[in-house]
Amino acid sequence: MASLQWRVKPALPVTKLLGAVALVVLVLAFGRDDPVQWVVAVVGATALGLWALRDLIRPVRLSADPSGVTLVVGFAARRHLPWSRIERIRVDRRARRGIRSELLEIDAGESLHLFSVHELGTDPEDVARALDELRASASL
Repeated sequence: MASLQWRVKPALPVTKLLGAVALVVLVLAFGRDDPVQWVVAVVGATALGLWALRDLIRPVRLSADPSGVTLVVGFAARRHLPWSRIERIRVDRRARRGIRSELLEIDAGESLHLFSVHELGTDPEDVARALDELRASASL
């Protein structure tokens, strides 16, 4: 069976970079003489820029093949987990203050890896189903 991959939606890093630019434009428009606003804008724009850079460096957040899954951990490092180390794959659904969230959970015992729809580029339920099918076919 071929390898499966899930990646960040292309609009996500673009949105983060636009947010960084917007912070700088806002401070230029409204806070030219306030050093605190400059510091906050520069720190925020830098954080958004680095976050977007991560999306550009490692757009594939999760891949799977018959040997296991490979996922991005930390800023941009990769980690391979064989199927034997994965205890559970499920979708965590929560509703708070009228906002629903769904996260794909990959439980590897000593570590728990969470992926949102934005990181996967598709519905976490579909990814969980595909991972379960691949895991079952790999164990045959």
